[in-house]
Amino acid sequence: MGAQAIRRQSSSGTRRRRRGHAARMSDINVTPFVDVMLVLLIIFMVAAPMLTVGVPVELPRTAAGALPSEQEEPLAITLTADGLIMLQTTEITADDLLPRLQAIAAERQDDRVFLRADGAIPYERVVQIMGALNAGGFRNIGLVTDTGGPAFGADTGR
Repeated sequence: MGAQAIRRQSSSGTRRRRRGHAARMSDINVTPFVDVMLVLLIIFMVAAPMLTVGVPVELPRTAAGALPSEQEEPLAITLTADGLIMLQTTEITADDLLPRLQAIAAERQDDRVFLRADGAIPYERVVQIMGALNAGGFRNIGLVTDTGGPAFGADTGR
């Protein structure tokens, strides 16, 4: 009925490749993967400093150095100049502090807590909160201060 095209075969019996067709590539192109990873790295480097959450407090200045950091995020109690008590970033009353601390101490392995108190807070109030922390099961209390202040015994002008 119709004319059929006859394909020529090489002597080995395999088909010849047509010109213009490239062979299949068996290598994986990692350039797009590296580009995406670099973009994600830059995004996380820019966003990480913005993730620190805190309550603005005017901390007293001391000559003491910073404590070394560990894996588990320590508990933070903040006393503001207004007299508010903040557990991490949640405002709580003085009556709720001890039961919340006991519940948190039962769940945590680390008994370390950081106490941040505004410099205008009376010392008596800070000691009361430290007593509540101790009664709640936290024996390792660190007082947070700003560095670069006068050393003990230096004339502060007050």
